[in-house]
Amino acid sequence: MLVDQLQLAVNRGEFIAVIGQNGVGKTLTMHTLAGIRAADSGDIHVDGLPVTTTRRQEIARRLALLPQHVDDIFPATALDTVMIGRHPHIGRFGWETDSDVQIAIQALESVGLEGFAARDVLTLSGGERRRLAIAQIMTQRPDVYLLDEPTNHLDPQHQLEALQLFRDKADAGAVVIANLHDVNLGVRYADRCLLLYGNGQWDLGETADILNSERLSTLYGTPMEALDWRSQKLFVASGNVSA
Repeated sequence: MLVDQLQLAVNRGEFIAVIGQNGVGKTLTMHTLAGIRAADSGDIHVDGLPVTTTRRQEIARRLALLPQHVDDIFPATALDTVMIGRHPHIGRFGWETDSDVQIAIQALESVGLEGFAARDVLTLSGGERRRLAIAQIMTQRPDVYLLDEPTNHLDPQHQLEALQLFRDKADAGAVVIANLHDVNLGVRYADRCLLLYGNGQWDLGETADILNSERLSTLYGTPMEALDWRSQKLFVASGNVSA
């Protein structure tokens, strides 16, 4: 079992980073929290609603999942793609309003894609497509953001900008749970960190308390050294590779 008897209660305003090696269950955990797969035991609730039995449109008004990969099969404009985020808020026979369109345009601007509304998504670079996916869940305006490797395909500047967007969402009262490969991004943005070891074991705690060289060396299976930087600790994999 990759994650055994996880107990996680998240308050509004929190940003939680999920950290661990490849294959330890980060995506599985994210999909379980989103209700895409059922937990082997226990229950998951959002605002008191069970995610696996509540109508999906109702859950989608409260919770958004950014998947690790997004595939575009058919041509569509960037604006049409982002507008998908408004669907949970529109009735079965309803149409997008001018307000919905404005929310989508604002989301494009928030990820630096102003002027891209008419672009075909098939012409976008990997990084531009990732930012478009972020804009789509921003357009959804949920209470809970579940992010599976949100910095995929992003250069360092866009990584920081994207995570700052979600940090701002948390500061405004949303919940953000993000799978991160870079532990130092967790140091910078997360209030708490959930560490997954892949053998069922997990640790959860305040970022400044739970992240240390000893624990991270065990987590990643390689020596991790701590460096002081701007009153924070940054971690570097020193490894066992000889020069």
